[in-house]
Amino acid sequence: MSRPVTLFTGQWADLGFEALCAKVESFGYDGLEIACWGDHMDVRRAATEPKYAEERKATLAKHGLKCWALGAHLSGQCVGDLWDPRLDGFAPAEHKGRPEKIREWAIQEMKYTARAAKNMGCKTVTGFMGSPVWKYFYSFPQTSDEMIAEAFEEIRRLWTPIFDEFDSCGVKFALEVHPTEIAFDYYTAQRLLEVFERRPTLGFNFDPSHLVWQGLKPHLFVRDFGDRIYHVHMKDAAVTLDGRSGILGSHIAFGDTRRGWNFRSLGHGDVDFENIVRELNAIGYQGPLSVEWEDSGMEREYGAREALAFVRKVDFAPSNVAFDAAMQK
Repeated sequence: MSRPVTLFTGQWADLGFEALCAKVESFGYDGLEIACWGDHMDVRRAATEPKYAEERKATLAKHGLKCWALGAHLSGQCVGDLWDPRLDGFAPAEHKGRPEKIREWAIQEMKYTARAAKNMGCKTVTGFMGSPVWKYFYSFPQTSDEMIAEAFEEIRRLWTPIFDEFDSCGVKFALEVHPTEIAFDYYTAQRLLEVFERRPTLGFNFDPSHLVWQGLKPHLFVRDFGDRIYHVHMKDAAVTLDGRSGILGSHIAFGDTRRGWNFRSLGHGDVDFENIVRELNAIGYQGPLSVEWEDSGMEREYGAREALAFVRKVDFAPSNVAFDAAMQK
């Protein structure tokens, strides 16, 4: 049986939840990965008002959709980041410019998210953790080993009480390995698991688009972290270095063709999805394949439909028999 294909609602938060469900039903998706912003999911209400969660589930059912995961990227970012004015847009207006209040709000919001996921019948929350050291990623002025170690320890301290709540709810957290996160590539992901002593609560929302432009081979991430792949984003990216553009983006907005890389709709970039599917089959992953549609150069409804068709086509099942079995006596 093929894996369910869902649409992450984060890039559709301008639409109301009911309207988006109707649209996604018409596209043919199996369900949603519901973002915890816009009006798609109020985690405090979902955590504390049983009627709210039941109404959300009823809306999904009305449109033949299911939900396997909630996406808590914005509040999660506010937990671990060093404050700058960009975080003000993720937190309530009354906390604007108040770093400690934003962090307090974010920690409580993540705890509510665990409870909301439980009430929605979801076993996974995807999201970000932030990073107190990302601004130092280039080692000049010199970034000491002690600064990096202290940053990982700070993340452990901040997130341990949150993960305690996740455990009490029977929900796992799937970090999207991503620039600006404490874990942004292979070795930082490995280090993060070690810092948390491989606590089962923490795993990964595998998104190859953030790895391919860094020069990684995303399917190897699946192979080596197979027991920690709790959720999968289907997203593509294209590297377009031309002798002028740089891999760091040159402070040019996404979608601008002068950039050294851009996110692309599925099948229009450099991600090797066939090898990814083979590795997902090898680890026995049967969770959703969630389309996170981001392509500034393509109309999004066309892209969402095309992306669904792409995933349906590439998501082949593993063989249940050795190809040469018929040759045996």
